Amino acid sequence: MKKTVTAIFDIGKTNKKFFLFDEDFQEVYREYIQFEEIEDEDGHSTEDLSALRNWLKSVFDRILKTENYDIRAINFSSYGASLVHLDENREVIFPMYNYTKSIPQEIIDSFYKKYGPEETFHQKTGSSSAGMLNAGMQLYWLKHTKPEVFAKIRYSLHLPQYLSYVFTGIPLSEYTSIGCHTALWDFEKKDYHDWVYAEKLDQLLPPIVSTETSINMNYNGKRIKIGVGIHDSSAALLPYVRSLSKPFILISTGTWSISLNPFTDSLLTAQDVADDCINYMSINGKPVKSARLFLGNEYSIQVKKLAKHYGVDADYHKQVAFDPEIHYEIHKDFEPLFHWESLDVPNMPHKTTLRYTTFEHAYHHLMMELVLLQVASIKSAKGTMPIEKLFVDGGFSDNEVYIQLLSHHFRTMELRTTDSSLGSALGAAICISDTQLNSKFLKKNYSMKKHIPFIAK
Repeated sequence: MKKTVTAIFDIGKTNKKFFLFDEDFQEVYREYIQFEEIEDEDGHSTEDLSALRNWLKSVFDRILKTENYDIRAINFSSYGASLVHLDENREVIFPMYNYTKSIPQEIIDSFYKKYGPEETFHQKTGSSSAGMLNAGMQLYWLKHTKPEVFAKIRYSLHLPQYLSYVFTGIPLSEYTSIGCHTALWDFEKKDYHDWVYAEKLDQLLPPIVSTETSINMNYNGKRIKIGVGIHDSSAALLPYVRSLSKPFILISTGTWSISLNPFTDSLLTAQDVADDCINYMSINGKPVKSARLFLGNEYSIQVKKLAKHYGVDADYHKQVAFDPEIHYEIHKDFEPLFHWESLDVPNMPHKTTLRYTTFEHAYHHLMMELVLLQVASIKSAKGTMPIEKLFVDGGFSDNEVYIQLLSHHFRTMELRTTDSSLGSALGAAICISDTQLNSKFLKKNYSMKKHIPFIAK
């Protein structure tokens, strides 16, 4: 007998994942793939959208034919700050520009001269000045630097909605993608910011629908409920919001480490903006105060360097366990040793100094420095709110050194980790279901673990 399942594509910058969940949201199937990046016309690396699209279709068509599963619904979660542009024939205009690509300073300056002051703009839009990470700025940049490309655009889709479009052919927008630090949304008036209308970008943005919208379609001869997609951070947050009543902070880790506080109702303050806080958006359109740190990216850069320096295997860092003795040795004479390549930190060393004879010592020092940055980020998202619970999901939930150090810094808070691979995917599955969650859901579905702080000397 076929098992009734919901299919989810969870598209990260590095790993592209496909999951099947049963009616109790238990994972019954998964597969991963990675693609080599391609280059845009300026030589900057970016997502191979053609390879991604082909994989989406081939995987789904293959699973649809299997005798084991009866797919009733499909949804999509993916990273944000990325727009896919369609022409009047609804064909993709390549490439999809990478959010790490830089925007000329004169373009940014001209934007704020028209639509600033900058601080007020960021308070209203819940964004920071982050170049291509503000998806709206991508459109502004295209309009004013590549008018021949911009003129061809009929629709601009956020990446999660493009994934849905691959299967439905219907261009749509939804709230979590619009609200993820795009500089498009005015959280005060609950509509696109005035600048979007002034630049006539609203004409390129498809109709907005609820994140919980689904489209019932005949796909390859089968009736399937197809979701409209959801931003991955908002997807990761959803199961927690639906099943917990007391305030908490969720640290969603991966390439970015994002501290999410869904218990604020007000606009960002001037101090929040100064602390580099931004807003994401919940599926009901409410702001989620957040602090963002390029932690996973920097971690990857640094562990590669450490592996090369100490002559160990590239994956050796994955088996390093937390050692309180090493922590004590480093802590008593602690000083920053690492020069970051993708983090802008005041007063960091001009170059990295590795004074240790073992990889384990250098790795512990690296993690102690990175966790200090993580702690500051969490405190920014928390503000003065009396929050007693911390949850960590994503890649770093499996990193024992990271978790031990984090629990040490937040000794008065309850710290729990969840299964690292499921957060965004499970949220996307819940988003298009009619199921009500209770307080036992996380423990049952997320392999929740409670962590006790180590006793420091």
